[in-house]
Amino acid sequence: MSEKSNVKPITEQSIREAALLLREAKLVSFPTETVYGLGADATNDVAVAKIFEAKGRPSFNPLIVHVPSIEIAKSLVKFNDTALKIAAAFWPGPLTMVLPRRDNCPISRLASAGLDTLAVRIPSTASARRLLEETERPVAAPSANPSGQISPTSAQHVAQGLGSKVALILDGGDCAVGVESTVISTTGGVITILRPGGVTDEDLAPYSQHPVQFAGEDSSITSPGMLLSHYAPDCPVRLMATDKKEGEAFVGFGPGTAEFETTNLSASADLREATARLFSLMHDLNKNQYKAIAFAPIPNSGLGVAINDRLKRAAAPRG
Repeated sequence: MSEKSNVKPITEQSIREAALLLREAKLVSFPTETVYGLGADATNDVAVAKIFEAKGRPSFNPLIVHVPSIEIAKSLVKFNDTALKIAAAFWPGPLTMVLPRRDNCPISRLASAGLDTLAVRIPSTASARRLLEETERPVAAPSANPSGQISPTSAQHVAQGLGSKVALILDGGDCAVGVESTVISTTGGVITILRPGGVTDEDLAPYSQHPVQFAGEDSSITSPGMLLSHYAPDCPVRLMATDKKEGEAFVGFGPGTAEFETTNLSASADLREATARLFSLMHDLNKNQYKAIAFAPIPNSGLGVAINDRLKRAAAPRG
């Protein structure tokens, strides 16, 4: 199968076809509000193993399981009061919770990387929930890209990165949020952000009596997106740049760098626009043979925390 022939626009027919492929233990890529996911039947060990094989993903790195409703999520994991409040406020949406697996949880242990917890979320994209309903089983779906590389925000990115390793790529256009979901735990009623994303610590603060915490860099890997080197283009990434070196692409943020910038995440310094553009812009720059990609400083507040998290991992030493 060529890389082009497995890309289809989202229709009722293509959703039904995708659901059938998922039930047959095939891989399907589909858009969510965050990025494009690489989906597999989360209850099927063989299907889940295909995700790790296609991505070249370390087996100790857990997967997010997508479900269409809170009722189904409750059948898989145990919610405490804080988690229930957060689910009511932010689902469907770009938020993942890592919660204790139920004793009878049917999800493949490989999807949990052998842990007693499971990362679950309900995507807000209507077509994604429709696919989940049609499949009639939970779907494990990390970002649909080779492990450690730039996450995909369009069907074309998926086709370029994974090609015929995916049975079907549902094309729903560009993703609205543009970075992966925020991942949290709520152990003891304390909200800990394991991976920053589209829901910020300020958004979450009203839902706990304790201050929102961030997992440290030395934390054990308990959720997706915690690997140090991740989301990386082919060339090195330089952060907090204030000038452009020879052979580099310079990515500005806000006004003030127009004289030497290659492009700008948001000329108006809009963090929402910058978040949505980040991975798409990195894909575009990655096609050119730059010696490095330099990023101007990004404010480390609100959605800027998620942007800086992705850039820090993109700039980390390659393993």
